Amino acid sequence: MMPVGRGKGRRLSEPCASHPSSQSARAEMRKPGLCRGAVAAGLVLFSSVLVLLPCPMHAQTLEKASGMVLRVDQTHRMMLVSCDRDSGGHAGMDMSFSVRDRRQLGGIHEGMPIRFTVGQRGAMLYATHIHVMVGANLESEPMQAAGLSTLEAALNPSLAARVLTQGQQVPDFELTDQAGKQVRLSSLNGKVVLLTFGYSRCPNPDYCVRLSDNLAHVRDRFAARMPRDLVLITIAIDPEHDQGSTLSQYAAVWKADSASWHFLTGPVAEIKSVSAMFGMNFWREEGLLTHTLHTVVIDRSGVLAANLEGNQYTAQQLGDLVETVMNHPR
Repeated sequence: MMPVGRGKGRRLSEPCASHPSSQSARAEMRKPGLCRGAVAAGLVLFSSVLVLLPCPMHAQTLEKASGMVLRVDQTHRMMLVSCDRDSGGHAGMDMSFSVRDRRQLGGIHEGMPIRFTVGQRGAMLYATHIHVMVGANLESEPMQAAGLSTLEAALNPSLAARVLTQGQQVPDFELTDQAGKQVRLSSLNGKVVLLTFGYSRCPNPDYCVRLSDNLAHVRDRFAARMPRDLVLITIAIDPEHDQGSTLSQYAAVWKADSASWHFLTGPVAEIKSVSAMFGMNFWREEGLLTHTLHTVVIDRSGVLAANLEGNQYTAQQLGDLVETVMNHPR
């Protein structure tokens, strides 16, 4: 099951003549597909990627797949997934899957890493045995921080109650960016906001550096849409150090234009308050910070669209998620 094309440019769908979809156009969320190509016969284009689609096919086939959820359609029992690369190193792709059992979609939200089984019977392609992948942090420090957060929440239940869930409005906040400008979240309404946390002295390239690198890839991918449709935010969790010229130098490392990528700082209490809204926590330890890893997507109306914990996803998948939020407002 090999993908024929890997490009991201939009093309017209070309289903084979005997496939049911050739009788009528189907909405993007309702087009079935496979994460890792297909086996024989006709051509179909889904989510900008050309793949082989069996046409016709009678025997049932099953294969394992995994990826990041981009969109969930409970009404039509569909999900859109940015698939991981397969074991052969073939590029991942955005694919839509029918879900026979609606209960399988319960608790599945945008941004979640999942594994599932892809099934085929005739022209029907579907996902089953859907499971959220736990342990999104493989490194010790974020796991330690997550454990401390869990303990702190158990001792103080009000902390957990403050963490926003998907679909909730994000409370407004105001912090200062690398240009010395006051930036209010509410001033960005009408744009998608991609937000993460970090600090300039973070010593591990898999933590703050990787999250910032993900944002840099998203910026480059959607350069023509920034800052009209998309704005990036990095909140400095070491504000006592990352301020003034230090913050400006931190932003300069990533060639961040303050009009489209804000590096924000402010009083420690305010930084902790904003961080707590997304379940992000940090502690000072021997001059450095122990912290969890969170990347947040806020939609054009200021609603939390996704909260990605950890770093076990690709910049491509993050970009796919941001693109979905930009192009498919709720």
